[in-house]
Amino acid sequence: MSQYPAPPPVYGPRPSHPQATTVLVVGILGLVLCQILGPVAWAMGNRVVAEIDASGGAMDGRESANAGRICGIVASILLALSLLGLVVFGGLALLSLSS
Repeated sequence: MSQYPAPPPVYGPRPSHPQATTVLVVGILGLVLCQILGPVAWAMGNRVVAEIDASGGAMDGRESANAGRICGIVASILLALSLLGLVVFGGLALLSLSS
């Protein structure tokens, strides 16, 4: 009787966090179309990444959530710069009209 080696254990893929892809989509939309979504993606991304880290390796999707979070950070910075430019140039326009 020949001895067969034990088969390797079967591991399936880890389930992805249900909102990891949502964070990525909102982050990309905030970066490309509507910068007001940037802070939303940033906040959602922070929460989702924290939940994935707290799962102890039971959930996947950290890369997608982190990419969405980074897109949200960039979109938030662009939003802040846009608002700052609007205030500065609006103030300059008001100054030129008053003189």
